[in-house]
Amino acid sequence: MQPLQFRPILKRMRWGGRRLGDLLGKQIGDGSDYAESWEIADVGSDQTTVVGGRYHGWTLRRLVETHGTAILGLQSTEEQFPLLIKFLDAHDRLSLQVHPNDEQARRLGRGPRGKTEAWLVLFAEPHARLYTGLKRGVDRAAFVRSLDQNRIEDCLHSYTAHPGDCVQVPAGTVHAIGEGIVLAEIQQASDVTFRIDDWGRVDANGNPRPLHRKEALECIDFESGPIDPVVPRTHPDSDHPVEDLVACSYFELHNHKLTAKWQLPADERFRILMPLDGRAEVRSADWRQTVGLGDTLLIPACLEDVSVASAPSTGSHAATPSAILEVFVR
Repeated sequence: MQPLQFRPILKRMRWGGRRLGDLLGKQIGDGSDYAESWEIADVGSDQTTVVGGRYHGWTLRRLVETHGTAILGLQSTEEQFPLLIKFLDAHDRLSLQVHPNDEQARRLGRGPRGKTEAWLVLFAEPHARLYTGLKRGVDRAAFVRSLDQNRIEDCLHSYTAHPGDCVQVPAGTVHAIGEGIVLAEIQQASDVTFRIDDWGRVDANGNPRPLHRKEALECIDFESGPIDPVVPRTHPDSDHPVEDLVACSYFELHNHKLTAKWQLPADERFRILMPLDGRAEVRSADWRQTVGLGDTLLIPACLEDVSVASAPSTGSHAATPSAILEVFVR
């Protein structure tokens, strides 16, 4: 088995733009509403398919069903690939929303998984903002009162987004992505979202999108308070700089600054690699590929000899240090 790359699923929504193509090199059409690129997906009928190699055209679900141990390793008891990996282009502001945790999702009949996620900002226009969590002291009564009075933004914790910001968004967190931001999103394999408010927007016929305030109020964690970008911690025991970004119950995120060749550990875990800066060459025993921003690779758990090193940029002969995001399940 080799590292796997998938054909992304492109999602068009009212808040999307064109940066999935212009910035990340996705094959988009003429529209200006390309909102999400699902890079690795096993969520119901949304199935990414393998590009190239022995398993060309296979869905991720088929791979998990037939080669679960080889793909998932320590997670081989899973019947579904446990993570959903996306890129998002927020040309316009997303709705204000919340995701349930696992228990709430099951209780509300929305499947076996809730949705804890993390964002890594790739691009942000000046003054673009992220909204994560509630201001201190905002309880359920104050939140509902602000909703009814159309001044919900008074309750929200927000801050200016910058490229490189990483934000962990646990289930139960009220959140929104502001206009002018492109980011990578790593999350549980669930698409359950409860829309709280849509900023007064209506469609061409004057109709608003449906809201899910009852379900949302059951899921909001009013005790968690404001959430800020994580403060990266440089890993001390490595031959190249590694920033520890997120370590939650569902996944870990690490940013590797490739000043030397990085040999991936053979620890029975699958890994997802997403280049953030520059270009990198990924090698296994009988396979190699150069990847850059916008590419996503799944390294099956069974592979024991995979290395990553910086590669020359287009038109250059010298390799320059690059950065790559590593994602794995805890």
